[in-house]
Amino acid sequence: MTDPWGVDRLDLDAYLARIGVAPDATLAAIHRAHVAAIPFENLDVQLGVGVSVDLPAVQAKLVAARRGGYCYEHGILLAAALERLAFSVERRLVRIGDPEVLARPRSHLVLVVDGHWLADTGFGSGLLEPVPLVDGHVSQQGGWTFRTVRLDDGAWQLHEHRDGAWQTHYTMPVETTYLADVEVANFATSHRPTSRFVVQVVVLRKDDERLRCLIGRRYTVDTPAGQVEDRTIGDDELGDVLGDLGLSLSADQVAGLPV
Repeated sequence: MTDPWGVDRLDLDAYLARIGVAPDATLAAIHRAHVAAIPFENLDVQLGVGVSVDLPAVQAKLVAARRGGYCYEHGILLAAALERLAFSVERRLVRIGDPEVLARPRSHLVLVVDGHWLADTGFGSGLLEPVPLVDGHVSQQGGWTFRTVRLDDGAWQLHEHRDGAWQTHYTMPVETTYLADVEVANFATSHRPTSRFVVQVVVLRKDDERLRCLIGRRYTVDTPAGQVEDRTIGDDELGDVLGDLGLSLSADQVAGLPV
């Protein structure tokens, strides 16, 4: 049976070199290295280039060109690498937040690895390493605290403890995800006028101690203890800020980003 995801097209050696790990690295090590090496960003949407979820295009951008991407690109790339490394991978589209509070479409791509690990390198402000799909399990990752919760219908939620309370990142329903679902979700995310990725620049980098965000021209730095920086970026410093976030753009590309 033909693999609809086409993982055989991945240059695994190039990917492993990009994130700086060996083929025998653990799942947690691969996940952490991916998050550390590849930024979360939507700049091609802002530049009018568009975003492809075809694996060779994702690899050319995130690996060869050393750029970043958003959830579909991260998930497509990581899933292919993990499958090539003999992990079992299910791709799942999830709903941001809690649908009981506000119903949203399935618009974020995550991975279930070996049947019981939630892996997600494409949320930007989420996990640093996989968490077990065990009801009520609390995971400490650097200064950040996460929890997995199973709902009565079998769906899973990922929570993060922030500002003294558990906040729901997303809800993963019990529903198979196909490549066609990802293609449609990607098109909506990159074209719908109300999509946050269409209306503004979004660049996120998270590590053990801080979350750096460039949203439009607003630059913030959050820590587990609270926010430590919040300022507006001027045109003259935008390129340097992007560089600090791991993105090297040409002067023309930087100038082409909307205010």
